[in-house]
Amino acid sequence: MAKVSTDKKKIQELLSRGVAEVVELKSLEQKLKSGKQLTVKLGIDATGPNLHLGRSIPLLKLRAFQELGHQAVFIIGDATAEVGDTSDKDSERPMLKPEQVKINMKTYLKQAGLVVDLNKTKVLYNSVWLKKLGFKEIGEQADSFSLAEFMARDNIKRRHQKGQRISLRELLYPLMQGYDSVQVKADVELGGTDQRFNLLAGRTLQQHYGQRPQDIMTNNLIEGTDGRKMSSSWGNTINLTDSAKDMFGRVMSLPDQLILPYFIHCTISGMNEIKQIEGALQRGLNPKEAKEKLAKAIVSFYYDSKVAAREAENFKAQFSSKSLPQDMLEKKFRAKNLVDLLVEIKLASSKSEARRLIQQKGVKINQKTSDEASSFTVGDVIQVGKRKFVRLK
Repeated sequence: MAKVSTDKKKIQELLSRGVAEVVELKSLEQKLKSGKQLTVKLGIDATGPNLHLGRSIPLLKLRAFQELGHQAVFIIGDATAEVGDTSDKDSERPMLKPEQVKINMKTYLKQAGLVVDLNKTKVLYNSVWLKKLGFKEIGEQADSFSLAEFMARDNIKRRHQKGQRISLRELLYPLMQGYDSVQVKADVELGGTDQRFNLLAGRTLQQHYGQRPQDIMTNNLIEGTDGRKMSSSWGNTINLTDSAKDMFGRVMSLPDQLILPYFIHCTISGMNEIKQIEGALQRGLNPKEAKEKLAKAIVSFYYDSKVAAREAENFKAQFSSKSLPQDMLEKKFRAKNLVDLLVEIKLASSKSEARRLIQQKGVKINQKTSDEASSFTVGDVIQVGKRKFVRLK
């Protein structure tokens, strides 16, 4: 068993940095100061193949518990991914087929290992226990909750008021996540603010099974590159497996108001350093300089400092001097219009996305903003956003 640290400063930062709420705060603080090793649970459903910086926030918190000597438990939600969590959705999430879930979670461990020490982490798949449950056990679990509690959730209430369909399946998801806590006898569970109902369900079910209810720690949600909540379905993510070039460039494309939230939630930079950057911004530091520090901090964590320094220089050369990248892709084409071309050379996944990019002034030909009627020919450089370039051949 690892030696547990009771360092007051580290405990205080653990309880406050990027934290939206702790239930129960006094209980958790006492446990951390006691020196007892806690079982800290984080579950992530395999609803897509990539973990992004939004997912890194609870992973970084799990890492912080781990560094204090507590037992990290990482649950890959294969069974829960099939059913689907409705917590952050304004419409019914479709069920996933087992084959798709298997594909999605293929590299989850490798990705999580970029943040936490897998050698000191218990890794579990919740299908092991959830698929053994029968109607009797599920019925007993469901008896601990009322329909009114589920319907009181903001997104469910809105859907109900709009007359949108709410399936009975969606009511079962919190039971599944809650039962995970029972199985691992969690002392603490981590998750985003959108997970609050599910996290509390774990407390309720633990009491039902005669266990002491877990404390819960929720983290704030961060916005993606377009200012909306980071979500794979919106394509506004910065993925943990992005190339160093893409990662650096996407961080540099963030709105200025996200610099400090990203420093706090998505880096391991010290709080004193972050406060110094905050003060410098208030005194007139160019946000671009602060953003470069942020991009270096993030790329250094997932790659190393030398790679981060290299990408900073490449970024300056490419965008500060308005020069084009030397290593851009070259592709042949047959398309006669810009919409079809973007799909053909894989700068857009569909015609609808291509039209949206054009309408949002996100497409350039030879560094000039283009519309659907713009012409192109061999040798032209097609650019989407700030980082995607293709030369036509």
